[in-house]
Amino acid sequence: MINTESNPLAELETLRDWVRWGASRLLEAGVFFGHGTDNAWDESLQLVLHVIHMRWSENTQLLDCRLTLVEREQVMHLVARRVKERVPVAYLTGEAMFAGIPFNVDARVLVPRSPIAELIENGFEPWLPAQPRKVLDLCTGSGCIGIACALEFPEAEVVLSDISADAIAVAESNISRYGLETQVQTLVSDGLAGLKGEQFDLIVSNPPYVDAQDLATMPPEYLCEPSIGLGSGLDGLDFTRSLLQQARAHLSDVGVIIVEVGNSWVALEQAFPSLPFTWLEFERGGHGVFLLTAQDLDKHFGNI
Repeated sequence: MINTESNPLAELETLRDWVRWGASRLLEAGVFFGHGTDNAWDESLQLVLHVIHMRWSENTQLLDCRLTLVEREQVMHLVARRVKERVPVAYLTGEAMFAGIPFNVDARVLVPRSPIAELIENGFEPWLPAQPRKVLDLCTGSGCIGIACALEFPEAEVVLSDISADAIAVAESNISRYGLETQVQTLVSDGLAGLKGEQFDLIVSNPPYVDAQDLATMPPEYLCEPSIGLGSGLDGLDFTRSLLQQARAHLSDVGVIIVEVGNSWVALEQAFPSLPFTWLEFERGGHGVFLLTAQDLDKHFGNI
């Protein structure tokens, strides 16, 4: 009789074996991909590389390296958590990539995945009239947007603001990771409330913007994230409405504000039909990110 029982610990040896095995388990379980990757192979590769304390290399010989028994057991444990608990890979590894930069992340913050990363990598060209002297990352979470901006604009003063003290603690760990303590400051604030008198040349925000219907039907992976960073009222625009009403007071005369609202962009245009939103496009995918200048806000709110 043929023995059909499988023992991965005994049968699988190389990194390639375990990446393939992990990918198969993820596909078999029907997990959701939406926290930095879009496929099972890349997620499984991240888990295996985390176990061996290495990053991906273009040297494909790495795939033929063998894992120790302890390493194999660790991979099995991580894959099991990803499948059974639906924990996003970034929370399992404690790290996520954003704008080509690794950031510390955990369940206190959303997993970085905003298409705004592409704007930062391109220096926000052609949207900024000059290099910003002062930048605000509002609803900063892990600090990824603001810290990436600080690295892109080393002469700029950067402020990371969030309503969550827990999120600010994660952001501060990333500030320390890149030695940016003299350039980047943090602030616990409910929106712009704690920034009275402050003006910025660039405000960037990835705020909560998920509407009630989408929030109720999101895959279980999103339930691992802090809900305060996702939902924002019935149409997803509670925060953004308030932000638009207050933003001009915090922009310099040459200032620009860039905000992600995702699928709520239709509702936003309906709510502010006379605001001249510029909807940005991305080569790597993504949508629902608008840009407004200080002059745009003057024209609209100056007539209210």
